[in-house]
Amino acid sequence: MRKSHPIRRVMLATAATVSGVVLLLSLKPASDPASASAAAPPAAAAQESPQGGSGGDQASDKAGTVTGDAAQTPYGAVRVRLTVSGGKITKAEAVEAPKGPTSDEKTALAVPRLNQAALATQSADIDSVSGATYTSTGYKKSLQSALDQVKKGSAGGSSGAAQARTVTGSAEQTPYGAVQVRVTLSGKKITKAEAVQAPKGGESDQKTALAVPRLNQAALATQSADIDSVSGATYTSTGYKKSLQSALDQAGG
Repeated sequence: MRKSHPIRRVMLATAATVSGVVLLLSLKPASDPASASAAAPPAAAAQESPQGGSGGDQASDKAGTVTGDAAQTPYGAVRVRLTVSGGKITKAEAVEAPKGPTSDEKTALAVPRLNQAALATQSADIDSVSGATYTSTGYKKSLQSALDQVKKGSAGGSSGAAQARTVTGSAEQTPYGAVQVRVTLSGKKITKAEAVQAPKGGESDQKTALAVPRLNQAALATQSADIDSVSGATYTSTGYKKSLQSALDQAGG
């Protein structure tokens, strides 16, 4: 029997070892699983990205109130006040409405429905309540005047300067007729005062012509309703001051 040479046996063993190492290296993954998982971003990280605004704009969108003119009806005045936020009516209410035996029932019937209609339509284009035509008509007129004020206040967009706004006080009854004052304000400063209602007819015309301009000037000068009555026009002066105070209360509150 022929014996193999020792050198040949060593060479065969070495070749077998090298082949084994090559085989093991070929079976090893191209990348280390631990390093691959470390390189991949966590799935939760993508869900933590911001979804948009933080709500800061909503916080700055403050609500304000606007009161319409008092609309006269055969049974009394109707006056509507709106709460507006971001140009949208959020509340409608009648701060004045006809009163009396029959009027109380019609007011209780009509006003809640008219308030709801104003919110639903966001306008004065609402249906009258059957059985309360005069109240409905007055409500819609006052509502429209309030909406007109809202439009004027938002015209021109936001600017650094304070925007002018108008506020109408309550209609104060005197023995010779109602007195109602409207003020225009820039910030909290009165820039204009005027009587949108005042006693008329006969001697009342003279007293109104005498008193109202002086009362307007006094309101501007004092920036309050703490003004002197005009001699010879006590009733008109008293009604003016009461209506002016109610307008200032609205402006301040």
